[in-house]
Amino acid sequence: MKSNNENEFMKEMQDRYIRFDWAIKRLLRQKANFDVLEGFLTVFLGEKVTIVELLESEGNQLSADDKFNRVDIKALNSKGEIIIIEIQNTRELYYLERVLYGVAKAITEHIHLGDSYARVKKVYSISILYFDIGIGQDYLYHGQNQFIGVHSKDRLLVNVKERNAIVSRLPAEIFPEYILIRVNEFDKVAVTPLEEWMKYLKDGTIQPGTKAPGLSEAREKLRYYSMSAAERHAYDEHLNAVMIQNDVLSSAKLEGLIEGREEGRKEGREEGRKEGREEGRKEGLEKGRAEGIEKSNKANALKMKSLGIPADIIRQVTGLDPNEYE
Repeated sequence: MKSNNENEFMKEMQDRYIRFDWAIKRLLRQKANFDVLEGFLTVFLGEKVTIVELLESEGNQLSADDKFNRVDIKALNSKGEIIIIEIQNTRELYYLERVLYGVAKAITEHIHLGDSYARVKKVYSISILYFDIGIGQDYLYHGQNQFIGVHSKDRLLVNVKERNAIVSRLPAEIFPEYILIRVNEFDKVAVTPLEEWMKYLKDGTIQPGTKAPGLSEAREKLRYYSMSAAERHAYDEHLNAVMIQNDVLSSAKLEGLIEGREEGRKEGREEGRKEGREEGRKEGLEKGRAEGIEKSNKANALKMKSLGIPADIIRQVTGLDPNEYE
């Protein structure tokens, strides 16, 4: 007869769920599992979403390099709008620029030369971020293009008369919308559907009896032990790769800071004594810090290369140009 502890352990193992990034890669691309994805989009977009089909392009093909960073889905909803979902596990230097490029590419891919501009589709870009992208108190941010008066600071609104005469759609119906989900900033007790989804994104927890759209379906379809042994092995390797990548990036950042400070202090003191001026000390500090960081970046590049991390990611993290990297 099993003890209470054994029963609790078995229940915990049975209720272990697959991370959302892996589910998007492998499971949610199947039409039978669209309900999980539709529930997620309904909660985060604030309206009922029905997926008609998944769209393929150069931007969302699976490849050997995407196990660390981009994991995206490009879907068409019942309104004819395009929805892009990207999960970013590790820091990327030009992430916002990449988001903008992805949205622009999605728009141009679905309008052909000679087509009317009326065929331009609205795009929703949803980024699930597991790194700190900036300073802010919230875990969910939403943005869209607006026209603000340079002098009056008011927001331009297209009125009904002008709308009928000149434009067929309001700016809000045309311009892309951007949603940034800062997973690591969520620290609340999950009560609302949005909070329940945030809890799942952060630590894989799904409450029994949840009524949040998509999560009840996820409890049935995203169980870890529902996968085959081979699929579980591939999933575990994915988690290991993400952990190693995060550890390498954290170590590289810390080592660069420490070495830069030490070199900067040393150079600053020597230069300061020689010149006897504040300017010399500042230049020494800056030069020492820069040389220290450069030296550390090269050492970390070698370390990351030995771990099999792709060259483009190494260059983004260390800032080395292709010639320096080679």
